[in-house]
Amino acid sequence: MMIDERKKYMRTRSQKQAKLIGRIITYTILIAAAIVCLFPFIWMISTSFKETSDIYKMPPSLLPANPTLENFIEGWKGADFGMFFQNSAVVTFLATIGTVFSSSVVAYGFARFKSRLSPVLFMILLGTMMLPSQVTLIPQYLLYYKMGMVDTYWPLIIPSLFGGGAYNIFLYRQFFLSLPKELNEAATIDGASSFQTFIYIMMPAVKPVSMCVGVMSLVFNWNDFYQPLIYLNSTKKFTVAIGLQFLNSSMGTTKIGQMMAVAVVMTLPVLLIFFVCQKYFVQGIKMQGIKG
Repeated sequence: MMIDERKKYMRTRSQKQAKLIGRIITYTILIAAAIVCLFPFIWMISTSFKETSDIYKMPPSLLPANPTLENFIEGWKGADFGMFFQNSAVVTFLATIGTVFSSSVVAYGFARFKSRLSPVLFMILLGTMMLPSQVTLIPQYLLYYKMGMVDTYWPLIIPSLFGGGAYNIFLYRQFFLSLPKELNEAATIDGASSFQTFIYIMMPAVKPVSMCVGVMSLVFNWNDFYQPLIYLNSTKKFTVAIGLQFLNSSMGTTKIGQMMAVAVVMTLPVLLIFFVCQKYFVQGIKMQGIKG
């Protein structure tokens, strides 16, 4: 009897040791991967505080020898970044609001209003995710040009008002499908219209996915370089991403420290919003809905 208990104790102990070793290996790999992913960001911050001679020093050093704020001051003076930030804020705000609202409306239609064409239309919608944006670039540009919208913010905002992207619609649809249909039936009995049910019952219930879609849309539109480069021609209408490249070209010679300093400032709003909304963002990714 004592032998059996001893064997059981040794087996349990070996299992615990194996789990501990496995956990140590897992965390070691994750920490190493995190360091690799964060290193460019850390290098950007460090370079923004370095003097020019310190940047090109060989071998390079991670920490600045003589930290300075000159790169931030000169970089901000190199172009009208106050105006660029304002332009980016307007475009990002309108595009994010449009994406959240339009994608939720379309997804609600797919989730709650069924027809014979619903599966086909939804498959076509998902099929657009496999279509590269470069394929539709010329037709879209000609369309906006004919409507006189080139060199305006409308080409950057209009796509968010008409669906907001297939991936966002897919996320919302999966959330709406996880909600019990009894919520709609109860609202109908109480005299609520379909729009009232959507606004006052469904949207509060899918708050995590709304925050997730909002954060992803905000990050994309704030950092977008491709669309503003195509449609914006006037300097006074440039966004921050275009303004950073404009700073590089206006200097004549590349000022690495100043560009890194402006890039740090450009990244701060996105990081702040992500940390504030992190809980809802993770919930949206995990697809946690209400159980019926």
